[in-house]
Amino acid sequence: MSTEHPNHGATNGRPEHMDVSFEAKDVQPSPILKFLFWLGVTVVLSFVLSLGVYDGLKSYFTSTYVQPPPSRPTGLQYPPEPRLQGVPGHLADAQQDMRDKVEADTKANNQLGWVDEKAGIAEIPVKDAMQLIVEKGLPAVKAVAPAESKK
Repeated sequence: MSTEHPNHGATNGRPEHMDVSFEAKDVQPSPILKFLFWLGVTVVLSFVLSLGVYDGLKSYFTSTYVQPPPSRPTGLQYPPEPRLQGVPGHLADAQQDMRDKVEADTKANNQLGWVDEKAGIAEIPVKDAMQLIVEKGLPAVKAVAPAESKK
């Protein structure tokens, strides 16, 4: 066996065959570079065009925009009176109202005066009235006879 490569008609280290041909260069860079250049120009021009459209639409919108009316009335609106104490919009203090009522009731329970002087009806403090009932007892009331039931 021979370790030498057989010579198949090669000249200058290249094989020569009648039915096989080789390209001089695999890729030509100039058409690719021209394409990339024009692609970049197109991208930049489309960007500038889109910015122009955007600015035009923005100026049109700001010149014709009318703010819509609010969906809710502005300001605080409360339900009609009477409102419960302690809810927003009720100006009175519920605890102060209770203190005033207790004070007025206590004053009325301790008041001494005439209701009808001619008839002899007077008002006295509740504490004194309770003491009188304990000492003298309640006045007797006539018992009412029960009505006969019809059968």
